[in-house]
Amino acid sequence: MRYSTDDLRAAVTAGVLPSTQLDALLAFLTARVPEQPAAGPKFDVVHLLWYAGALVVISAMGLFSTLAFSQMGGPALTATALVYAGLFTAAGNYLWTVKKLRTPGGLLIAVAVAMTPLAVFGIQDAYGAWTEFGKPAAMRDFYVWIKGSFVFMELATIAAAIVALQFYRFPFIVFIMAVALWFLSMDVVPWITGAGYGNWEMSRKISVWFGLGILVAAVIVNLRQRSGDFAFWLYLFGVLTFWGGITATSNGTNLDKALYCLLNVGFLLISVALSRRVFAVFGTIGIAIYLGDLAEKIFKDSMLFPFALSLIGIGIIALGLYVHRHQRDIGTWVDARLPESLKRLRAEPVAGQA
Repeated sequence: MRYSTDDLRAAVTAGVLPSTQLDALLAFLTARVPEQPAAGPKFDVVHLLWYAGALVVISAMGLFSTLAFSQMGGPALTATALVYAGLFTAAGNYLWTVKKLRTPGGLLIAVAVAMTPLAVFGIQDAYGAWTEFGKPAAMRDFYVWIKGSFVFMELATIAAAIVALQFYRFPFIVFIMAVALWFLSMDVVPWITGAGYGNWEMSRKISVWFGLGILVAAVIVNLRQRSGDFAFWLYLFGVLTFWGGITATSNGTNLDKALYCLLNVGFLLISVALSRRVFAVFGTIGIAIYLGDLAEKIFKDSMLFPFALSLIGIGIIALGLYVHRHQRDIGTWVDARLPESLKRLRAEPVAGQA
């Protein structure tokens, strides 16, 4: 079991640890931090604002691509994307290397990487390479269809992310790469299988298997990482695509829905074992979906249905309060029973980290 700085200070306050030894102990533990698997990204108000700002910029440029294509053309879009990428790279590098502000600097680098598909898209249009089934394609919406010419955008984005990671070891860049890989899977698999584009069931199955593959990759990265929680974003995107694909199953039987609930219970157990909250979040949502569907069948056309849903919500909140209150005891119990090989997968704060 690892302990935080607050725990050590509490030990001093309680008289268990001499105050004269606290600074020396903190310095020793801080020096050992790079040898330990790092905790997940910190999400206080400041960090949430930084991440939200980066996502807003990326979304804005996606919207801009749709408008710019019809009004300015491909060359203007490429020029704008390259200027944006250059400015964001310069600003991110300054914050990263000079100011030592790794999170905002890394996010700006990630935004620069996210400009890659826009630049490639503009180049394709400028040279008449943007095609749809062999014919010139009319641009409808940048995010609506993922078709042949998108492959080059996806591959270029993955390459840009790999290059960026060589210079800036920032985990969120892995998330950008994972998204590009998901788009690539949506594009390549229908082409290989001959299932055609726009096949909802095929897309759902691709998401399930792709998400499962990303989760396996997250475990491997989790075991090998030494500094920076690169596995965090892989877990997040892997769970999102896998859970999303499973949840999107339509017309399931009662047995299918019960197995779905069991899967989400398994997510809660994985969350406890690995100390990864993303599994708990989606597992809880999945259980709520199942219980809501069950309540709707039991109390169909009944005034009791809203009350049943309310009880489900209250029960989930109570479970959250219980876990929060006993989180340390649960962690200690799990630590005592996990084999050493699996303990490295647990994402826990270490002394010296906030």
